[in-house]
Amino acid sequence: MTPIRRIAFTAPVLLACLLNAPLPAQQKKKKSDDEGMVLPPVITEDKKKKKKDEETQTLPPPAEPPAAVVADTDRISFQVSPLSNKGLLSQQTRDALKTMLRTNHGATIVKLRAFVAGSGDLRRIGEIVAEVFTEKHQALPALSVIQAGALPMEGAQVVIESTGLEKKAANPNGLGFFSGQAAPGVTQSLERLKSALRSAGTEPGDALRVTCFVSSLDDPAGTGRAISSAFPSAAINYVQMQREPVSPASECEAVARLHEAPATDVRFVNPPELDKSPHYSQVVLVNSPKLVITGTQLAFGAQENDIKLAFERLQRALGQFHAGFQRIAMSHVYLTSTSITEKVRAVRATFYNAATPPASTLLPFEGLPSLDATFGVDVIALPGEATASTPH
Repeated sequence: MTPIRRIAFTAPVLLACLLNAPLPAQQKKKKSDDEGMVLPPVITEDKKKKKKDEETQTLPPPAEPPAAVVADTDRISFQVSPLSNKGLLSQQTRDALKTMLRTNHGATIVKLRAFVAGSGDLRRIGEIVAEVFTEKHQALPALSVIQAGALPMEGAQVVIESTGLEKKAANPNGLGFFSGQAAPGVTQSLERLKSALRSAGTEPGDALRVTCFVSSLDDPAGTGRAISSAFPSAAINYVQMQREPVSPASECEAVARLHEAPATDVRFVNPPELDKSPHYSQVVLVNSPKLVITGTQLAFGAQENDIKLAFERLQRALGQFHAGFQRIAMSHVYLTSTSITEKVRAVRATFYNAATPPASTLLPFEGLPSLDATFGVDVIALPGEATASTPH
């Protein structure tokens, strides 16, 4: 009896002990579905807003070049970027700008005129100019961009002319602006240009910039040598106007330092040995303290009102610096088709001073930054209302 009773007593006690014993840790509590997961941090309302703002933020558009700038006549200088066939248009443009900024001896660049060859987007020039000048913490220059038929180096897509301001006076007697001299070839055009310089009392060695526009670049090296030989001290540029031959075969223009200051702040000259035209003066001599230099204004369409709009915008650009069409030293018109030449001349005559028209170059080119642009125009003008001498 006793052994049996001990077993019966022990079994319930043992069972109770087992039931009351603590469970292993892993069995104490059932895991939730979230346990062991790494939860993302809670983003407060402020952080959410900041993140949303960062995601939707866009870069500001590039700065626009000024429609016109004012420059001291006696400090004006010129550069032409070296040609390069390294990379495409964007790289070549950046390289050209950085080279000019590095080698301009501290001059402040106030105007750029870029000639682009190939199929690159001409609008990129303005964007890159804005980027490069902003990076250098320099004011943006006025800008003209023209598509040419070809440049003198295979693979080169851009050449840039710059107008800068030296730290000290470089042209104490002023500047002469010389119209493009149309001729059957570069040599003849250069001879006529030298004749124009001499008529103004200057020599070929006084030329600061010479640009030749040609119908064909069959002999680019020879063309370069001819210009350098004729004008050894000038910044030299030459481009083919359109891909297909055009007329005239060659037209070279120049800006030169004067030996003697003209009696008035601007003087218009038409030497007897050069062609006389009602549309332009062959030579304009300037001794005004300041000059207003514009970028290119484009025309869209070939109707009279379309052409007028371009000149009206140009007039407003000049007006910022108290300048106008009555005292223009140099005018450039870049046509995309010669079919509108006479229309442009007719409208231009209603704006420019008929008694004293400026020195001028009006030529056909391959294109402009807008595909539907019919022509572009830029000018160099004198501010103020001082009287000018009449042509002779």
